[in-house]
Amino acid sequence: MPNALLSIQIIPKTPNGEDVIPYVDRAIEVIQASGVKYQVNPLETTMEGDLEELLAIVKQMNEAVMEFGSTGIISQIKISYNPKGVSMDKLIEKYRP
Repeated sequence: MPNALLSIQIIPKTPNGEDVIPYVDRAIEVIQASGVKYQVNPLETTMEGDLEELLAIVKQMNEAVMEFGSTGIISQIKISYNPKGVSMDKLIEKYRP
């Protein structure tokens, strides 16, 4: 069972004040390619997996957004860690029909 949930909001600085959405899309592509379970939400994306793996993905996301042309990034991160296991489904099951 995964031991961590990590929610991340990437806030890229863009050249000439461009729209940030293509940069955020690039960051989400990194998550998609990783194979971890994830959920995109309006203001952040939550991933589920091993904490070390998730932190490595965060690093890859930041690198990818910089390579895409961002001149700087703020990454806001929230982590829920439990060595016994944690899951998105378990945390939100009472809110789903």
